[in-house]
Amino acid sequence: MKKKLAIVGYGGQGAWHANWALKSDVISLAGIFDISEKRVKAAQDLGIHTYASREELLADESVDIVLCATPNDVHKEIVISALRAGKNVICEKPVALSVSDFDDMCAAAKEAGKLFTVHQNRRWDVDYLAIRGLIRSGEIGETVNIESRIHGSRGIPSDWRCHKPYGGGMILDWGVHLIDQVMQLIPEKVTSIYCETNNITTDEVDDGFNLRMTFESGKRATVEVGTYNFLALPRFYFQAKQGTAVIEDWQKKCKVAKLKAWNEKEVLPVQTAAGITKTMAPRDELTLDMYEIDRPSSDVHDFYRNVVLAVDGKEEQLIKLPEVRRVLCVMEAAFRSAEQGTAVKVNI
Repeated sequence: MKKKLAIVGYGGQGAWHANWALKSDVISLAGIFDISEKRVKAAQDLGIHTYASREELLADESVDIVLCATPNDVHKEIVISALRAGKNVICEKPVALSVSDFDDMCAAAKEAGKLFTVHQNRRWDVDYLAIRGLIRSGEIGETVNIESRIHGSRGIPSDWRCHKPYGGGMILDWGVHLIDQVMQLIPEKVTSIYCETNNITTDEVDDGFNLRMTFESGKRATVEVGTYNFLALPRFYFQAKQGTAVIEDWQKKCKVAKLKAWNEKEVLPVQTAAGITKTMAPRDELTLDMYEIDRPSSDVHDFYRNVVLAVDGKEEQLIKLPEVRRVLCVMEAAFRSAEQGTAVKVNI
């Protein structure tokens, strides 16, 4: 039997969840609640049941799971009230504006004995899955450095995401995804964080940032988000001890250069504007294998399939709360580094 899902917040992301629920094999949509009359009407026009209040939604005994898809600043209140009403809860990201708030939410889940998880949906992005698969295969050796970037050119959105009281800004909006991905790709303790933020289109919140993370073994990662980049850098750039991989953008395959042999009998120098160089001379097919990796298959609804099985105690939840907490710790350290203008030593 399908689990019944009710959604608090029927904006862009809430509507996305509702659409998936309407065609899901494991959940059905009980209804939605939103404080906006316009959004309520939009749901009703599609034949979706609407609740008159959040209290009415939480009092519906048929509802198994409540999804919180509101602006970030009210996540904590909604999640805790839903847990105390005896509901399992999924919260959109970022789950909270502080580690302290998240700890309170986790405590409420433990007290209620209900499942609580976060919709880190970009663990199902095929570009991320391609890099993850390459790392797990060991095809080009041990990780040295990962660079993960999202570049847009239209500035920060003009809705609540550009206002600090609502939890706006790109570290919270996109950083939470990319940091989560990197910490899955390099499952080690983070020891140092240095972050610089941009304020090109607004002074209220960061409209871009560059975050550099150092891990316990010395591996490094760069996470960068920009909203004023009219020419984008590659989505992923991955350096390993036996090769390099790059994904230019969302739609492209992963290109791999795998090292076959380190030494060449004779390196032909290349001419630059100021002279010749052997150090920067490109390699050829004698020492490199060049190939592409097909885009992996992915089904974002596997998230809900896992949630339903986890609610029934048949499977461990994929998005684990300690993992979510670590990402929040990194984001707090990133804000601290940006404010201080210096690297921050951490043990995350």
